[in-house]
Amino acid sequence: MDIERLVKEQRSWYQKGKTRSVGWRISALKTLRKGIITHEKEIQEALKKDLGKSVTEGYMCETGMVLSELSYMISHLRKFAGEKRVPTPLAQFYSKSFVSPEPYGVVLVMSPWNYPFMLSIEPAIGAIAAGNCVIIKPSAYAPATSAVTAKLIRECFASHFVAVVEGGRAENTKLLEQRFDFIFFTGSVSVGKLVMEKASKNLTPVCLELGGKSPCIVDRTANLKLAARRIVFGKYLNLGQTCVAPDYLFVQEEVKEPLLKEMEKCIRRQFGKNPLDNPDYGKIINEKHFRRLTGLMRGEQIRIGGTVKESTLQIEPTVLEGITPDSRIMQEEIFGPILPVMTFHDLSEVVTYVNRHEKPLALYLFTRSRRSERRILTSCSFGGGCINDTVIHLATSAMGFGGVGNSGMGSYHGRDSFELFTHHRSIVKKYNWIDLPMRYQPYTGWKEALVRMFLR
Repeated sequence: MDIERLVKEQRSWYQKGKTRSVGWRISALKTLRKGIITHEKEIQEALKKDLGKSVTEGYMCETGMVLSELSYMISHLRKFAGEKRVPTPLAQFYSKSFVSPEPYGVVLVMSPWNYPFMLSIEPAIGAIAAGNCVIIKPSAYAPATSAVTAKLIRECFASHFVAVVEGGRAENTKLLEQRFDFIFFTGSVSVGKLVMEKASKNLTPVCLELGGKSPCIVDRTANLKLAARRIVFGKYLNLGQTCVAPDYLFVQEEVKEPLLKEMEKCIRRQFGKNPLDNPDYGKIINEKHFRRLTGLMRGEQIRIGGTVKESTLQIEPTVLEGITPDSRIMQEEIFGPILPVMTFHDLSEVVTYVNRHEKPLALYLFTRSRRSERRILTSCSFGGGCINDTVIHLATSAMGFGGVGNSGMGSYHGRDSFELFTHHRSIVKKYNWIDLPMRYQPYTGWKEALVRMFLR
């Protein structure tokens, strides 16, 4: 594919102004929704091939999430896209002031392999809703999902409006050499920095959805049975290959043992006695990632799990204890089904530890103490999170999702997606029947008095 030519074609077509019509955008979103429903089985088969996702997990975490976002955007887009009247200062009498949303133009969406369908299409929904042309670059590590995504988009849209560029590093490099009006990237911190560096050459705004070591904190007041169930769900969903998965567990010393016993029960209950024989239990994306994860486990004290199956690239749900802040596994984001456990005596230790490290994408707190809840929320900075649950905060179109600091910049989902891909023009419409003379020279005394009266 000639990437440079594709970008030029999209820019030329965008300038014709067809995407300015809100009705046209809604029609495009409906076309996409119909296409996804038509190809739902193919999408699921691709997710199974790439990541071993079951039908239920594939729909719950990918296809269903996208369809829900589409429904929300279709229902609310006219409201989002309308001009917003704002108050006008008396000094500007007589005029009206309003904010007018307009699309950026041609947008690049670069998606990762862990949720290859959802994280390709959901940002694109926001870009389309805002009136942009879009180029989607799926991950080469999920080739089956990349292929079905490309097929879906070809059937729904002309390439001068929305297109998919498949391929690997060479295509990524070529895309980042082009001039876009906005770049949306989901992936690792290291690649995010490269994207931002490339974008800076053209002063292109970016949204970076990255990751980091997201803590899960359990204090002595928590409902341990429920905490265990929800931690196991959030951590081992997609075999831990989730950017907002709990990366490590920080549990108050006196409840460590009962919590881990409950977690062991929950793992058996959710995945069976032999998780690697469970047909609904997925796999690690590739051999490179599998070897990195098994290397992180080497030499550590395994409390639960630890069994691996190289032929299928699977690692069973694993919990490590005896972990310290200096342990190797605490030096990088895990992104797999391995949960290291550390303990604390007082919540201040947790606050100190979290604040000494990069701001995480997510934070989870299990507690029944309002005081503990307030302490964490007022003392720690993080992208988003849950009180007494994990990962579900990103499953609503009514709230934005995004990182802060090293875990990313920008927020999307629902209205935030529309806002993200939109430039908001501030406009004053001045009427002609009166023209206050105080701003014009010569500045006589009475003019200064009027200026001071209006502007204080």
